[in-house]
This record gives sequence, structure tokens and C-alpha cells, in this order.
Amino acid sequence: MDSPLVSVGLPLALAVIMFGLGLSLTVGDFTRIAKTPRIVAIALVCQVLLLPAIAFGLVLAFGLSPILAVGMMLLAASPGGTTANLYSHLFRGDVALNVSLTAVNSVIAVVTVPVVTNFAIGYFEPDGAGSLGLQLGKVVQVFAIVLVPVAIGMLVRHLSPAFADRMDRPVRIGSALVLLLVIVGTVVAERDTLGSSLADVGAIAVAFCLFSLAIGYFVPRLLGAAERQSIACSMEIGIHNSTIAITIAISVLDSTEMAIPAAVYGVLMFPLAAIFGWLITRRRAPATVAAE
Repeated sequence: MDSPLVSVGLPLALAVIMFGLGLSLTVGDFTRIAKTPRIVAIALVCQVLLLPAIAFGLVLAFGLSPILAVGMMLLAASPGGTTANLYSHLFRGDVALNVSLTAVNSVIAVVTVPVVTNFAIGYFEPDGAGSLGLQLGKVVQVFAIVLVPVAIGMLVRHLSPAFADRMDRPVRIGSALVLLLVIVGTVVAERDTLGSSLADVGAIAVAFCLFSLAIGYFVPRLLGAAERQSIACSMEIGIHNSTIAITIAISVLDSTEMAIPAAVYGVLMFPLAAIFGWLITRRRAPATVAAE
């Protein structure tokens, strides 16, 4: 695909979103994980190992076509989205933990996204798809898409914290609009096959989102994490950066159809995360909430 959406729009869209993430990060967000290494390790195991395994099982159970199956695995490997911080704040999660997890996940994704996607391509063997693998050129592309804008945003915050604070809200709003445009553009590009794709992907996207949110909350909680930490993990693991998955599917693997699972998930995850957050917080006693 050589349309402006692919050649200019998608990289620019992701750059805006990741730049916005960088504006909210400091070096301390990376070093803070030393204070809660066990919780961070639990969340990362859920994100990096459990989610791809769950997605793989769901793909087999739902019998997705090879190209959509790879798209679903690509989505599962993508890191948490910046909106997870907002949702964690709304439902009284540990936002500082969210920020740290987002920072670390964005770095780890440089390795995990190619590995998981390459495994999926090798297993499902979709027609016409290339291979991400760990080829230097592909890794550099992912690195540039994900980390360079983050680093620039962090540099801007370091040089002018006041400017970064002023820009936080506009960039967040812009990021949401950009994400919407990316999803709409992907849907329009696949409008001829959209009906069948939505029918194939809608149910598995809902199932995967609910599994992600539940695993992110209940696994840390069962392993001794505090309520606020578990909420943070749930939002971080359940709210994916679907723009990364869409960008890699279209710009790197040259497949708009492969981007459909991420586009559908990008729409569904927000109301599902809101409902899930409401359900897990409404049962908490007001005294407990106040104490936190």
C-alpha cells in the first residue's frame, strides 16, 4: 500500500502519540521500578508471556483466517497504551506504576513485537505476508516508530518541564483524535471486506480484552499486590497501544487486513475497560477507597 495514509499518516500518527508519552516521562519513571520490582515483574510476565499465549489459544478456538490470526498476535504483543494512565487515575489505580510500566513496556516491545509476530507468521503462514523476524532493518523500523519520539518527548520535558505540562492535555487530545483517524482510515481501506472481518474479529476482540483486563487485575491481586497496584496492572495490560500494531501491520508488513484486529480492539477496549473498572471498584467499601 502506497497511499499517503501509509507512507506519511501512520508514522506521523504514531509519532504524535509516542511523543505525547515521552512528554509525561522522566528518567525516574524507569528507575522507579526498583522500588516495586516484584509487582513490575508480575505485570511484565502477564503482558509479555500470558497475553500472547491467551491470544494464541483464542485464535485457534475462534478459527481465524491466517492473516487475521497474525494481526491478533501482533496486537497481543503490543505494549500498553498511554490511555491506561487516565483509566488508572479514574478508577484510583497506582498511576505512578502505570507510567513506569508503560515506559518499560515501550522499550521491551522493540524485541517482543518482532519475536511474537514472526512466530505467528511462521505458524499460520498467511499469504503475501513478509516476516518481521529479528532482521536488523525491521528492528530499526520498530525502534524508530516506538522509541525515538518517546526520547524526544522526554528531552523536551527535561529541558522545559513547564512547557511539557502545558502541552500534556493538548497532546493527549490530539493523540486520541489521531488514533481515531488511524482506525477510521484502516476501516475505510478495508471497507470491501469489513463486514466479514468484523464478524470474524469482533467476538475474539471482546474476549481478548476481557481476558487481558481480568488477568491484569486478578493475577497480581492473587500474588499479593495491593488493590491500587492491581488496578494499574489491569489497565496497563488491558489497554493496548493499538496504533503500534496497526502501523506495523500496514507500514512494515504491507497488510491492511492484518491491522483489522487492532483497529477493532482500539474501539472496543475503551468502553470495556470502563465497565471493568467500574465493576472492580464498586464493590470496594467507601472507607477502603478513602484510605487509599
